[in-house]
Amino acid sequence: MDVLLNVADDLLLDKAWAALLPVSAFTTAPTNAPGLLNSSHVPFPPSHSSAWSQLISYIPHPPLPDELLTSPLVASETVASAWPRDYLPRQAISLFVITLVGVHALYFIFSGLSYQYIFDHKMMKHPRFLKNQIKLEIQMSLRAFPMMTVLTLPWFLGDVRGYSRLYHSVDEYGWGYLVFSIFFFLVFTDYCIYWIHRWEHHPICYKWLHKPHHKWIIPTPWASYAFHPLDGYLQSVPYHLFVYIFPMHRMLYLGMFVLVNFWTILIHDSDMITGHPLEKIINGPAHHTLHHMFFTVNYGQYFTWADRMGNSYRQPLSELDPMLEVKAAEAKAAKEALGKEQ
Repeated sequence: MDVLLNVADDLLLDKAWAALLPVSAFTTAPTNAPGLLNSSHVPFPPSHSSAWSQLISYIPHPPLPDELLTSPLVASETVASAWPRDYLPRQAISLFVITLVGVHALYFIFSGLSYQYIFDHKMMKHPRFLKNQIKLEIQMSLRAFPMMTVLTLPWFLGDVRGYSRLYHSVDEYGWGYLVFSIFFFLVFTDYCIYWIHRWEHHPICYKWLHKPHHKWIIPTPWASYAFHPLDGYLQSVPYHLFVYIFPMHRMLYLGMFVLVNFWTILIHDSDMITGHPLEKIINGPAHHTLHHMFFTVNYGQYFTWADRMGNSYRQPLSELDPMLEVKAAEAKAAKEALGKEQ
């Protein structure tokens, strides 16, 4: 996340923080007065006399360097922020905003594309497809995002402040490890998510924690984030935990993070394409569709091996395709309509 934070600071946030908390608003604040009086610099009148400047002058901030306080920039209206880039509260707020905006963008872009071009809209005629389901899926997702972001924030803060094992240069571990880390990341997170997901189906917590997501028997891509906030967060923990245990290139991790979010959306398209060569290896949309239909099968995220080891694997078959129920319902409705006409 430090890559995104640096880009956001360069493009927008430096200016935003300078406007919200300018150095000039603190030049005569009581917390700065002793430092100014003990220095050789002569205090100057504040350049901001608005009610906002007076209000924010009491907000805590790190010690301000003398050169920043006496810079000609302060006397003009081009000022720096009293909260520098490495100040923890600024990083926390900035990361919260970036993450919240980012998850909304990923959700609406990828879910929208999947819904428009991949999801079979005939599925909405399924007998178990809820009234106003898409609206309900989106509403649940939007309610979950803020709390999921708050819960995720400590992981991102730890990364930005150097506590993770993310690295910058490929030379640190070589190209071989870079390629290996892709597969290692997928296997590690898949196995962890399998057990988290399976635990969430335990009667002690299923009803209040994971059942809200299983409200969607025939899910659409909009259901991909329609979780209880704690449920969504828990299933994301392995992605964050990995880079605190194992080294991973920063840009690769960012790319993988986007891809796994896209995969989460893709497997919620209720697709039941069967018979392809990777069907017994990859836990795809057909497998996850069966999970939503039968609840206690196919807990995995990317692969089927954990389900096979845990005796929870169910093979997708054409006769289990929910589209068959759609066609049966349509045939029944047509038959009833024909009977009324006669």
